[in-house]
Amino acid sequence: MARTSADALRWMQDGTKLFLDAATGLTEPEYDAPSLLPGWSRKHLVAHVAANADALGNLVHWAATGEETPMYASPEERAAGIERGPRMSDAELTGWLTSSCAALRTAMEALTDRQWQAEVVTAQGRTVPATEVPWMRSRETFVHAVDLDRGVSFADLPGDFLEALVTEIAAKRKLDASALPDGPLPEVAAWLAGRPHALAGAPPLGPWL
Repeated sequence: MARTSADALRWMQDGTKLFLDAATGLTEPEYDAPSLLPGWSRKHLVAHVAANADALGNLVHWAATGEETPMYASPEERAAGIERGPRMSDAELTGWLTSSCAALRTAMEALTDRQWQAEVVTAQGRTVPATEVPWMRSRETFVHAVDLDRGVSFADLPGDFLEALVTEIAAKRKLDASALPDGPLPEVAAWLAGRPHALAGAPPLGPWL
């Protein structure tokens, strides 16, 4: 089933709530604990998700105004946003996450139908309509909610989102349907994303996203 713009907006809202619920209330020691991403604490991960909201907000601004506004000025800027996390207090980091999520949603809600069709350029250099932004955000929030290691698993994510995610990652990894291992959809999605899974005999894949 092909994903629609309405699907992506719904997933973004649900994914944002899931991530916020998982991150809110973390104590300082819990924030400093490792995430499921190698080398990243939960502070790194939350900072990345907050900075991603700001970066996608740049694309929304681009769509709304026509002013070319890249997600990040440079790869170094992206890395600096992630490294801000460990230097922030838990209250500061939670505040940044909450405000960046709210600002992105407010900016999206102000877009007209015509502005949603405006072309923007992703950090990977792809030219896409602004309607891709909610999908990009839903991937970040849902997958990284699992990475927080707060009890959320791929099995907790919506089935239609997982179907769209599997389709996209398989295409990017140049795998056709016959190359995918048999197993529950959440486990196949976790395997494709390079996350821990329970598929016996599936070859290891590096992290995606």
